[in-house]
Amino acid sequence: MPLQIFIKKTAVGIFGKAPEERTIQERLNYSIINIDKPAGPSSHQVSDYVQKILNIDKSGHSGTLDPNVTGVQPIAIGKATRITQFLLTAPKEYVGIMHLHQPLPLETIQQATQKFIGKIKQLPPIKSAVKRQLREREIYEFELIEIKDKDILFRVKCQAGTYIRKLCHDLGQALGTGAHMAELRRTQAGPFTEKDNLVTLNDLQDAMHFYTTEQNDKFLNYCLQPVELALKHLPKCWVFDNAIPSLTHGRDLAIPGISKLENFRKDQTIAILTLKGELISLGLAQMSAVEINTKQKGIAIKTDKVFMDAITQEIPPPPQK
Repeated sequence: MPLQIFIKKTAVGIFGKAPEERTIQERLNYSIINIDKPAGPSSHQVSDYVQKILNIDKSGHSGTLDPNVTGVQPIAIGKATRITQFLLTAPKEYVGIMHLHQPLPLETIQQATQKFIGKIKQLPPIKSAVKRQLREREIYEFELIEIKDKDILFRVKCQAGTYIRKLCHDLGQALGTGAHMAELRRTQAGPFTEKDNLVTLNDLQDAMHFYTTEQNDKFLNYCLQPVELALKHLPKCWVFDNAIPSLTHGRDLAIPGISKLENFRKDQTIAILTLKGELISLGLAQMSAVEINTKQKGIAIKTDKVFMDAITQEIPPPPQK
């Protein structure tokens, strides 16, 4: 669906704070860190390391990577951990090396690869975090980058929960030669890529050292990304200040409270923001954006999760047209 913004009424926001204006202490309780996971530790261990480095009590990761797999591993800290469920279900991208057990012509391999693009059936490995039963997953892109003898450098963009090791095995079976995954690196998890402030655990430790010993927060601010960045792939809706207090108490969003909104369909998950761009809550659209833009009243979005602290202050409603 092409991006389109409907503007119902304009106003200047009072409540909230622009994400880039949060203090370092606020960020330490409400951020995403795009960690470059090293080979060796599990995803859970990486999350624990982040807790120890930052001296915090709560963190969560965006999906399990095998210990030997490296790459993009967004870690949510503090109250941002509640956002991880939306990263868990977001598409992933990997680059890896698959080793064929016998050499084959390039054309033969390419023809077999095409059969694994689209919806496929996968039986999770014996050692997996889910129940071992046949399930459907979608492969959006499967590109062979380079082939040297029996080693194939490939790139895969796929639905969350796809087992790349199993994908390599199944392709080897289809080729009649057998194959296994030799190396794997995740290059994207939802909206986070290798180009989005990717930092190592050592980088994070150094940044924390500069902050605690020299009061230099420049490097730590670089590591601590606003939670709103985790929602780049979700359609958005901006609301007037008078709607914010009720939203922070879990109430649904009615049409009169909307200032502007992106195009979306009914039943999509929507990020609800202040006019300063701060995340208030996530909710489920009760009607399409086009329908909302043509009506004067009714519940537009049903609130699911609230992230902004509760506000009790009331302000006058926005000016009428």
